[in-house]
Amino acid sequence: MTARTGGDGSAARPSRTPGAGGTAAPSRLVVVGDVTTDVVAVLAAPLAFGSDTPGAIRTLPGGQGANTAAWLAWLGRRVTLVGAVGDDDAGRDRLRELTAAGVACAVRRCPGVPTGVVLVLSQARERTMVSQRGANLCLDGDDVADVLTTATDAGHLHLSGYPLLDAPSRPGGLRALDEARRRGLTTSVDAASAHPLRGAGPERFLTWVTGVDVLLANADEAAVLTGTADPGEAVRHLTRIARHAVVKLGRDGALWGEGGGRLHHADAPRVPVVDSTGAGDAFAAGLLAAWVDGAPPPEAVRHGCALGSRAVTTVGGRPTPTAPGAWPGDAARAGTGGPRWTGRAGTPVVADHAADPPP
Repeated sequence: MTARTGGDGSAARPSRTPGAGGTAAPSRLVVVGDVTTDVVAVLAAPLAFGSDTPGAIRTLPGGQGANTAAWLAWLGRRVTLVGAVGDDDAGRDRLRELTAAGVACAVRRCPGVPTGVVLVLSQARERTMVSQRGANLCLDGDDVADVLTTATDAGHLHLSGYPLLDAPSRPGGLRALDEARRRGLTTSVDAASAHPLRGAGPERFLTWVTGVDVLLANADEAAVLTGTADPGEAVRHLTRIARHAVVKLGRDGALWGEGGGRLHHADAPRVPVVDSTGAGDAFAAGLLAAWVDGAPPPEAVRHGCALGSRAVTTVGGRPTPTAPGAWPGDAARAGTGGPRWTGRAGTPVVADHAADPPP
């Protein structure tokens, strides 16, 4: 096993409480989750089962964790991604793309296991995915512990829910939350996807994420987790599990719930929808960047909606190099208003580990 690390961590961990305001320098965010190659097919007509459907097909970088990390770096935040790829060309390409985007990568390379691949069928405001988990099942909690030991400027850990939904990667996901709590970081979890949640068991999932600071879910995931299709009731239910709960409502914005039953709603900007792949990942990045910087819940969820809306205007789950100035949230990104999103991306951290294939 070899590892190369670098960074600009400070001598002590940040002490400022998210959501409470303050002037301390923005802390590093550590994202734990998937890295994949996405094959995105944007359908030009309803899917014709058993026949042909016209569409535009592109191969793009993806993965819930990697997408969120890329959007955080695009916002100027210092962010480290912990995950796993295959020891293959796809894995090397995915790491090069993330590093070029400003993401510090602590990513395990798994010989004999392919980098994860997702086939995305995208139409109008919805998408369906076919997943090959691949090396994402190799997630190792020791890698998270190593990063948190080294990155003393880390203040928040965000976990994609996918590692919790598969038995081989579950110990790594649970270890990530334990290590973050032990070191005093705030934590967040994205519920990931409704069908795998049903398979893993909603009650079990809620046990695994009990006590996190922010739990994010879309309306379908929230319904699976709570048994109610009413978003307001679902948010209130989830705040019994997490300190704060967020339910994403697509074109209708999002709800943030906190203790005492208080709810905050933000509308989503109206934009032309090209592809919804990665919209929730961008939403998480916008919300967390604001909240960790001290923005109150209404402002944090508004920034989440703004970035999620930006994501649906392009194909794929990553930011594109578009000049700022024409979108909600761009003023905050440029440092001219809103929460301070001015922390620079850290020096890339690449942990190159050999790992056995998952059972």
